[in-house]
Amino acid sequence: MQTSVAISREGNSVRAADDLAKQLLAKVAEPAAIVLFAARAYDHERLLKRLHERTGALLVGASSAGEFANDIGGEGFATALALGGRDIQITASCGRNISADPNRAAQELVAGFVGVRDLRPGYRSALVMTDALAGHADRLVDELTLATAGQYQFFGGGAGDNAQFQKTTVFYGGAVLTDAIVGLEIISEKPIGVGVSHGWQLASKALRVTETHGVKLVSLNGLPAADIFQVHASETGQKLDPNAPIPFFLHNILGIETASGIKLRVPLAVTADGAVICASEVPQDAIVRIMRSTHQSTVEAAQAATEAALKALGPHKPQAVLFFDCVATRLRMGQAFTRELSAVRDRLGGVDLTGCNTHGQIARAEGQFQGFHNCTAVVCLLPA
Repeated sequence: MQTSVAISREGNSVRAADDLAKQLLAKVAEPAAIVLFAARAYDHERLLKRLHERTGALLVGASSAGEFANDIGGEGFATALALGGRDIQITASCGRNISADPNRAAQELVAGFVGVRDLRPGYRSALVMTDALAGHADRLVDELTLATAGQYQFFGGGAGDNAQFQKTTVFYGGAVLTDAIVGLEIISEKPIGVGVSHGWQLASKALRVTETHGVKLVSLNGLPAADIFQVHASETGQKLDPNAPIPFFLHNILGIETASGIKLRVPLAVTADGAVICASEVPQDAIVRIMRSTHQSTVEAAQAATEAALKALGPHKPQAVLFFDCVATRLRMGQAFTRELSAVRDRLGGVDLTGCNTHGQIARAEGQFQGFHNCTAVVCLLPA
């Protein structure tokens, strides 16, 4: 496997594509595929077109909510990973109309995978990026697992728009799509290591979800959800302003109890009737808790995810790492978010790193807690 990472701070879409292509082609002369993450300010169609003209590679990716590569990061950039080599087989595919039929969208995506029909030996993985605003992300990941008979591991996340929650897009070839999911299938001779960890701790008693409608959490223990958060704020010496709740919600998110661990959901807004709007769906009758974290616990989570990814890589050495964490994590940590990135690179001895902040993270791999997450570090190690 051959890899190359690049990042551009060029604001012009064509110049940014030229900048990325120059960096990528310096290490991988004939990339089979390029994974692109680009801030919402870019003209994504022009960026994709120019990058394809310069490289001839398959293109997949998404709009992002913060971009980074090695020791450069921030918001408003474009970053990319090039993949090539004789020991991997790469295919791109897409599923559309998530909001109308998420199961069909997942099946459409898997229909483009070569490895579900060709049973030759090899490790099967897929980078998956979905339009986060289309919803149904948990169902998509479940359906992907069923459609591939559990033979694939998945990693990736939800497209971002820097927490504006107005329009998020995914990239497939030269197309910029909404209400869609894209995948980059990778069949490799060596395993790809995936690790997941979040670092949040329980901060409240157990609560039952007594009414919910998708992302709208109506009540907990029979009481308006906003009232439960308001009581928690009072008991812990914090302030929750229903008209501007983000500062509180960044530090007080929901943890859903599952058989494989706590799955996180970020609250975003309080409605006039006392409901709480979350970034992703909260299941009816689930047991949840309000969660807390620190900068240090977040850094330690990234380290734990890296260790898990190294274990999954087995005896092989990493040559590049894809890293995803939530835009809420970056907003909560501010400049301290660089500590999380540095912790990953330091453990890996300076291996090339790229990735982005997403609106939710996707991780489904053997030995890892699974599905669609918020505020969770996902580490994907590509073998040398």
